[in-house]
Amino acid sequence: MPRSGDNFDVIVIGAGHAGCEAALASARMGCSTLLLTLSLDTIAYMPCNPSVGGPAKGHVVREVDALGGEMAKNIDKTHIQMRMLNTGKGPAVYALRAQADKVLYQQEMKKTLESEPHLVLHQNMVEQLIVRDGVCSGVKTRTGAEYFSKTVVLTTGTYLRGKVIIGDLTYESGPNNQQPAINLAHNLHELGFDTVRFKTGTPPRVNKNTIETDRMEIQPGDDEPRAFSYETTNYRMDQLPCWLTYTNEKTHDFIRDNLHRAPMYSGKIEGQGPRYCPSIEDKIVRFADKNRHQIFLEPEGRETMEMYVQGLSTSLPEDIQQSILRTIDGLEKAEMMRTGYAIEYDAIVPTQLWPSLETKRVENLFTAGQINGTSGYEEATAQGIMAGINAARKVQDKDPVVLDRSQAYIGVLIDDLVTKGTNEPYRLLTSRAEYRLLLRHDNADLRLTELGYEIGLISEERYARFTAKREAIDEEIERLRQTKVKPTPEVQSLLRELGSSELDNAVELSKLIRRPEIKYEHIVRMAPPERPVAPDVAEQVEIQLKYEGYIKKSLQQVEKMKKMENKRIPEWVDYDQVTGISSEAREKLNRVRPLSLGQASRISGVNPSDISILLVTIEQGGTSRASV
Repeated sequence: MPRSGDNFDVIVIGAGHAGCEAALASARMGCSTLLLTLSLDTIAYMPCNPSVGGPAKGHVVREVDALGGEMAKNIDKTHIQMRMLNTGKGPAVYALRAQADKVLYQQEMKKTLESEPHLVLHQNMVEQLIVRDGVCSGVKTRTGAEYFSKTVVLTTGTYLRGKVIIGDLTYESGPNNQQPAINLAHNLHELGFDTVRFKTGTPPRVNKNTIETDRMEIQPGDDEPRAFSYETTNYRMDQLPCWLTYTNEKTHDFIRDNLHRAPMYSGKIEGQGPRYCPSIEDKIVRFADKNRHQIFLEPEGRETMEMYVQGLSTSLPEDIQQSILRTIDGLEKAEMMRTGYAIEYDAIVPTQLWPSLETKRVENLFTAGQINGTSGYEEATAQGIMAGINAARKVQDKDPVVLDRSQAYIGVLIDDLVTKGTNEPYRLLTSRAEYRLLLRHDNADLRLTELGYEIGLISEERYARFTAKREAIDEEIERLRQTKVKPTPEVQSLLRELGSSELDNAVELSKLIRRPEIKYEHIVRMAPPERPVAPDVAEQVEIQLKYEGYIKKSLQQVEKMKKMENKRIPEWVDYDQVTGISSEAREKLNRVRPLSLGQASRISGVNPSDISILLVTIEQGGTSRASV
């Protein structure tokens, strides 16, 4: 166990999804790392939906894995169901989603942390940051111990001044009756950080033995083996189903009749809740024209009868929650094992962060996860690995790693937070990514593994496999470009079979595969390669050729935007002295302090004319510098 006065390279506060990734990243990069948590029993805890992935979120999990993170490996080992979503749409929005065994997920992550050589795991409550002259150099705990470090990563989730709300009942608490972090929240205020009050919530859990699944629609996992991690080779196929039912008019009428007992309408809830995951009472009010809403019954694990009632998040009184359940088909006899609740907590305003996730106000202090105003395990994980990487790189006197918006969903997430801020718990969506055709679920390794290797989180063995895959893709694409198929009887017959027009002349395979009805497997029947092509290589070949025109257009847009991103804003620029920009732009630019014209252009309230004036100011250089 660490002793008071011990020194580390990196201290991570909080062992939720952000904290685990941050600590593992810094430790694997060779930094001595201390991970402090309120409870060793809640490491990587899933207080809300026991699942990983989904639209945009699944992309992020793959990106974290491509960089060398842990979430993908952990869910691959511990899931109880795996499904690919949106398969009826284009590859840009394919999304893998897994249902987790929440207890096993925690146990596996704890084991991974305990086995990391450069990582010390310890249970203690941090109550104060040690800050001198604007530089963070350690932490003080409730027991009086002081630990010192070169950098600190704060990942406190929803624990800062956490308050649970159930009907008229309110009490200080973290998720699921854990201890809240009260003194640390006050300490952040004392250090001058601007904070907001956010709210999230969970639904009740019910006993599977008391629900009638035969009256619901079964939701099985995929028969095809799937995994999040590029390193997974052993697939779990012993899956458990989920179940779908719906609310009805009886449900809605009962909720409307009891809205006066809903804390969000009685004034007891002050925090802003998540737009994209509203409570059931909020759904009934906001979508009054809907006569039903989906309710998913999701197992919380293999060794428990607890079922998560997805879609029924609520802070209504306990008796009302039980009555609501009894109005829903298949849940009329359901026994509630845990009561749903809302939780309010403090989050810092994320525009107080640099893109590296280091705070602007306190040097060497990084923040990641829900403390930055996000929602979701995946968003927290993404920030965690980036904060851990950058905390370690600062210790190593290296430049921070900042992913851009065309490089990863992680780049979109962090740029949105530090540039635009958020007025509600932020959720990553595919629609937030302007280059989503480039940021596909299938190509996260091609986008980020090289970087993960350079950082030091990807092993030599894994990197060798990756480079072999990349070369195989290039070779097969080149083969299809160089190979023509002639209109032989066999080829024409196959085209007719596929409902595709016959050939008039010989055509390159790379052009033929662009037809919507033609897949790579059909190309192989026409002209097989010398050696078998691996499925993941074949997938890339087909996507890259089939969508080549769209991908090229996206890449051209990226190149145009990079000119703005590469135009750095010098430190000498004083926005208060730049004449011609609007007062709103001046205020926002001073608050965010963007690093480039590209980042400045994405700030709400900064107009193209303001950017033009800034560009002129920068290009005048010495003249402008002399006038400020």
